[in-house]
Amino acid sequence: MKASDIALVTTIGERCRTCFTCVRECPAKAIRIEDGQAMVLHERCIGCGNCVQVCSQGAKKAVNSLERAQQLLDSDHKVAAAIAPSFAAQFTEHDETHLAALLRALGFDIVHEVGFGADLIAERTREVVEDGPLQRWIATSCPAIVTYVQRYHPKLCSSLLPLVSPMVASARALRAMHGPELKVIFIGPCLAKKGEAAFTKGNSRVDCALTFGELDELVALKGLNTETLPPDSFDEPRAQLGAVFALSRGMVQAAGMSEDLATGTVVSADGRQDFPEALKEFESGDLDAELLDILCCKGCIMGAGMTTDEPLFRRRARVSRYVGRRQSQSNRGLWRHHMDQLEDLDLTRSFEPDELKPHEPDQDEISSIMKRLGKTSSSDELNCRACGYDTCRQHAIAIFKGMAESEMCLPFVIDELRATVGELHDSNAELATTQEQLMHSERLASMGQMAAGIAHEVNNPLGVVLLYTHLLQDEYGKDTKLGNDLKMIADQADRCQGIVSGLLDFARENKTELHPVLVQDFLDQALRSIVFQDQHSLEISGENPNLSANLDTAQMEQVLINLVNNALAAMPHGGHLNIRYFAHGEDSLDIQVIDTGCGIPEKNLGRIFEPFFTTKAQGKGTGLGLAVSYGIVKMHRGKLTVKSNDDSSRGPTGTVFNISLPRYVQSGQQEVSS
Repeated sequence: MKASDIALVTTIGERCRTCFTCVRECPAKAIRIEDGQAMVLHERCIGCGNCVQVCSQGAKKAVNSLERAQQLLDSDHKVAAAIAPSFAAQFTEHDETHLAALLRALGFDIVHEVGFGADLIAERTREVVEDGPLQRWIATSCPAIVTYVQRYHPKLCSSLLPLVSPMVASARALRAMHGPELKVIFIGPCLAKKGEAAFTKGNSRVDCALTFGELDELVALKGLNTETLPPDSFDEPRAQLGAVFALSRGMVQAAGMSEDLATGTVVSADGRQDFPEALKEFESGDLDAELLDILCCKGCIMGAGMTTDEPLFRRRARVSRYVGRRQSQSNRGLWRHHMDQLEDLDLTRSFEPDELKPHEPDQDEISSIMKRLGKTSSSDELNCRACGYDTCRQHAIAIFKGMAESEMCLPFVIDELRATVGELHDSNAELATTQEQLMHSERLASMGQMAAGIAHEVNNPLGVVLLYTHLLQDEYGKDTKLGNDLKMIADQADRCQGIVSGLLDFARENKTELHPVLVQDFLDQALRSIVFQDQHSLEISGENPNLSANLDTAQMEQVLINLVNNALAAMPHGGHLNIRYFAHGEDSLDIQVIDTGCGIPEKNLGRIFEPFFTTKAQGKGTGLGLAVSYGIVKMHRGKLTVKSNDDSSRGPTGTVFNISLPRYVQSGQQEVSS
């Protein structure tokens, strides 16, 4: 059986939120995103347990060995508990005497410190490095590191120190002392030990590997009360400096070696960030050391099987205090006796590559994937690591290998969302405009139906007014002043008939009669019938006197007069009225009616084009002027919009009505700017 045959970590699908934290924290990149789930590929997994530790949703589950442990404890075999040196950082409420008592109460016949196995390995390590053939070595105490080298740096297998781990050394030592039938259960902080235990055979075998968390579960299942247990002690042989193996650089100290920065003979590295880089440089030759002391975690005290919440240096202090206490209380001579007794114990092993050989993409394939992610230049490669990979190119390679998805790229997703939001915004704006136009069309149609109903009633009195006006003109038309007044009455009555006729035409959806008109001439004609008071000033400005539009002059005069009358009404105590026109692009022109009046309240801006909506006192207005104006402008394929400010604290008050109309440019005509 190979370590790759063991599924050390699995994913609980319903809990996975695909936050990519596990991808980011996995040094072996053994996480594949598939159908929105972060799945662990056990053939790539090294058992470091980082994904279990960092998953806030509890979606990563380590393989559980409790059932196997209970079977061993219930059997007729003698069972030994091999406790990892990091126990001092885990069991903080009680000392080692309580832990020993607890383990015996669970049914263990022997309670052994793996720190003694570490003592054996430390001594053999010094012998290999200092007295063996001149060669560069990689420490093999950490099974996650060994698996990582076998899979991802197979050429370095010959550099792996040919010694078993302290756990396996303890198993061999225990069987040498207590017989080959002894069952050994390792208890420690490491998930990778479960894979190593399944891999070992014969005299090296570890029958089961539990984490400290699983030990807590076993105690709970048995219902043991640690407070009532009498103190006990670990069995001999006890550990010396091997107990510091749980700490970074502990193996170097236990072996009596030093990480001499001047000579660089021994180099230590630990943690997810440092160990891959150290191995890479070791393989390339940039790291020229006789021994690379390397751990996957920041010391075993930070392993995924730990359940304590204490920070790193507090855990270190607890182990250091325990080792110091043991040093002062231990029988050094007895320890040396046991070491000499096991001097001939075989602690060697060999390592074979377990190389992964995925097809690597060429540059064109990588570039194609990068382009699909919107990364067409080096400046697009943000290397933000949001996807879990250190660089955009690593992410692209993972996509090629089927390990990742494009949607893992946060900038790519943001750009996609931004484009989608933009499309939705445009669609929504278009829909809102269409809805607004429909609402206005419905209102104006209702107004047209009303106008059709009362048209005859309005036209009859208008006809009488016109008849008697013409009779008076025939009789008194020679009187200049009276004749002008009668002409004004006749003109306004004719305009009233035109308005009613226009409403009827609008109700029947008749087309406007459009003719090319100079805007300046149109304004002069329309404003001629408006009486301005002395307190009002008028300004007409245009950037080009030759600007023309296709207009139904009578209808558009009605629009302009409505807007001007409203502006004058908004300035009862005087003010300035500015009517300006200008080209708006090549195909349209704008006519603006700008006043310095009181402004329109913001709450009313959305309703001013509704039929019968008015803020004037009863009898002062019908609320039809702006609604009719809006409809007329729409029939001219134009737009009527408004901006207004009624709050002097935000700036000058006033209102701007803007009429946008299609321009008319006769073929071959040249417009001259004024």
